[in-house]
Order: sequence, then structure tokens, then C-alpha cells
Amino acid sequence: MNDLLRKTKLIGLVLGPVLFCLIFFTVVPGLLSEKSIIVLALGAWMVTWWATEAMPIPVSALLPMVVFPLMGVSTVKEASAPYGDPVIFLFMGGFILALGLERHNLHQRIALSLIRLTGTSGNGIILGFMLSTALISMWISNTATAIMMLPIAASVTSLLAKETGQENDPRFKKFATGLMLSIAYAASIGGMATIIGTPPNVVMVGYMKRFYNLDVSFTSWMIVGVPLMIMALTACYLLITRVLFRNNLSSIEGSKELIHRKLQALGKLTLEEKLVLAVFSVTCFFWIFRQNLNVLIGKNMLDDTTIAMAGGMLMFLLPVSLKNQKFLLDWSDMKELPWGILLLFGGGLCLADGMEKSGLVQIVGNHFSQQQGISTGLLIFSLTAISMGLTELMSNVALVTIFIPVVFGVADGFHINPIWLAMPVTYAASCAFMMPISTPPNAVLFASGYIKMKDMIKTGVLLNLCCLVIITVLALTVIQWIF
Repeated sequence: MNDLLRKTKLIGLVLGPVLFCLIFFTVVPGLLSEKSIIVLALGAWMVTWWATEAMPIPVSALLPMVVFPLMGVSTVKEASAPYGDPVIFLFMGGFILALGLERHNLHQRIALSLIRLTGTSGNGIILGFMLSTALISMWISNTATAIMMLPIAASVTSLLAKETGQENDPRFKKFATGLMLSIAYAASIGGMATIIGTPPNVVMVGYMKRFYNLDVSFTSWMIVGVPLMIMALTACYLLITRVLFRNNLSSIEGSKELIHRKLQALGKLTLEEKLVLAVFSVTCFFWIFRQNLNVLIGKNMLDDTTIAMAGGMLMFLLPVSLKNQKFLLDWSDMKELPWGILLLFGGGLCLADGMEKSGLVQIVGNHFSQQQGISTGLLIFSLTAISMGLTELMSNVALVTIFIPVVFGVADGFHINPIWLAMPVTYAASCAFMMPISTPPNAVLFASGYIKMKDMIKTGVLLNLCCLVIITVLALTVIQWIF
């Protein structure tokens, strides 16, 4: 397997620049402008490196900053500006808040408390894990959430193994498989609910601002995202517990004591946890009611980026002990911040900027404007299905980075609101349910050893179909009502 990965990376390393040269030297200048050809060629290079991971993804994202100025597509100032876009600092603020939650174990306390509330039956435990995973994944990395939930889930499954007497018991197998799959899927589904829940959401919001100067607020996103999360979680829960992996376990002896023991080990709510909870709650309040507060103030003073960075800065300003000069976070904690994701956003925005200025987006729009007889509903369904299929094979961030500008061209060609197409496509990019390689949470839970490949593919296909219907219905109703 490692040899195959190494060969794939080596092929990708060579293929990327080769594709760039092929497109640059073979595309007839009359069909596209010179700048369009360069942008198209660079896009092919970046997609190849992203898909094969021939180079670290953030390194690939730096290519536009180097290639565009050298080849006259833009100046150095224009090429570097997207790497400091406000939407990047929105996500940075969200990352810092998440660091505070993780540093002081508040996320683990929330998860254990939710699991305790949902009961000790097989399905009750699965529901508890799904709810806690999804709610935490709304605010922190889905990968970090999955990693946190895995050892707790492993403890519960070992309890069940003791109760049934052997791991070969069919009830144990169904429960363990269903539990691990539900955590993996809930981690991805939860990220859809908020702008900062998963990187593709932030990329899309940044594109809307850059291409159309449209500000997608935290509240308007959640009005769509939260119902989507609830419906997708419901579909996932019913598929796992009622259709594919019915465990028929009325109660798992010892599970209640295990959760209670883990909560006791955390002790009482500490000062640090209370302060983190206060900062997090205040930040969420301002995100949700930002527009109302701006109306009350009489000027557009608050925006999501400012609120996110203010919340992040509070984590460094609030003291836990003035005597020891100890604060909720210190700068050494920032080494855990996923800086590479922020560079990836910048590279995506820079490439998208080049696609717009070179006329590539307009060319796509003009092509689709000549198509007749395609309804908005069919268009949304088709693009969402394409996004859902591609996200099983490539990074969801890379997919959205490349695909959303194309979707904007389609929307312009049909003269419809671009967010009607872009939002469903972005949500679909988070529906990577079929394979371990599709998304990190799948890989994390697959490594538990309780999930077989055929079970993940079978469940993933059915859940993808459910989510495709849910997203399309929301796109034709709620999204169009709001935007």
C-alpha cells in the first residue's frame, strides 16, 4: 500500500507540471485569452498535486502566488492579497476558539454529558454519540472530534463484548459497526451547520464575497445548515439502527457507570472551562445576532471576521492566574493551529481571482447560457450529485476551491442567484461517506477495526442518496427563500 502511495505521488509530482506545459503550449490562443490559458494550465497542475498529494496541499496552494506574477496574470500585490483575505481570519478565529475548547477538555465534558442523557440501550448510545459528535463538530475540526470520540466509543464496545461474552456475537458486531459509522458520519454532517464547521464552507463564503460582494452571515448559513444537519443525522440514525445494523440491545450493562466514571475523572467545572464557555457563548451570540445589533447601533460595525478574531484574542487575554501570569491560551498553543488550511484558502482564492479576471468564469457562463430546457431543480440536483461523487475521491476543500468558480459561471449563464447552486454543491462536498480515504473521520473510525469496507460503502451509498434528496429539497425551498 505504501509503495502504491509513493508511486502515485511520484507520478503526480511529474504529471502536474507536464499538464501545465501541455495546456499552455497546445491550446489555441484564439479559443482563450493568454491569461485564461495560464490560469487553466495552473488549475490542472494544482488539481493534480492536490488529488495525488504529490506535494503537501498547502505548498501546492502557494503556486498562484509564484506563477501569476511571473507570467503576467497579476502583480505580486494582487496575487498575495487573497492570502490575507478577511474570510481566512474568520476561520483563524474559529480555530483559536476550538483550541480553547480542546485545551481545557470542555468538548469532552459536553460529549459525555450528552451521551449520558440519551440512555444505555444500544440505539440510545448510538444516538448520544451522534448528537455529541455533530454538535462539537459544528465548532471544531471534524477530524479532532472523531479522534476524541473514538476512545470513548471503544470503551463502550469493550463493555458490550464482556456482556455478550464474545466478540463474535451478532449483536456486538452490528452495534460496534453502527456506532463507529455513526460517529464518522456525524463528524462530517455536524460541520455543515456553521460557516466555521468545515473548511469548504469558509471557501464558499469567501468566494461569494470576492465574486459578488455578497456577505453570507453566520445566521443565514445556520438557518439552512442546522435543518440540514438535523435531517441528515435523522436519516443516518434510521439507516444504521433501523435498516442496516439493527442490534436489538435493550441495555448495555456498565455503560452508565463508565460514562459517570469518565465525567468524575474530569472533576467539577474548572475556572478555565467556565471562562472558555463564557467566551464561546458570547462569540456565538454576536455571530447569531450580528445583523440585529448593527441595526440597533445604526452602522455596519460588526462582521463575522471581527467577532471571530475578538473571541480568539479573548482566549489570550483572560487570566486564569494573574500571580502566575497564566491565561486560557498562550502563543505556544498556536503551533497546533492548522496553518496549512489557511494557506490552502489563500491559494484557492488567488486561483479563483485569476479565473475571474482572465475571463474563464465568463466563458463557462456563456457556454451554459446557450443550453436550453434545463430547469433550476435539475441543475441543482445534477451539480450537487457531481460534487457528491467527486468528494469521495478528492479533498473536499480542493473540490470546492476548483468547482465553485465553475458553478458561478453556470449560475451566470442561466441568470440565477449563484448561491442557489454554490451552497448545495458546498454541502455535498461534506458528504464523503463511502470510503475510508474520502475524509479523515472515516479513516479514523475505520482504523478501529470494527468497520468492514463493504459496510462503509453500502451505508455510504444509501446515506449519499438521502443527503442528495435533502440538499436538493432545501436548495429549492429554504435557500431560495433566504437568498
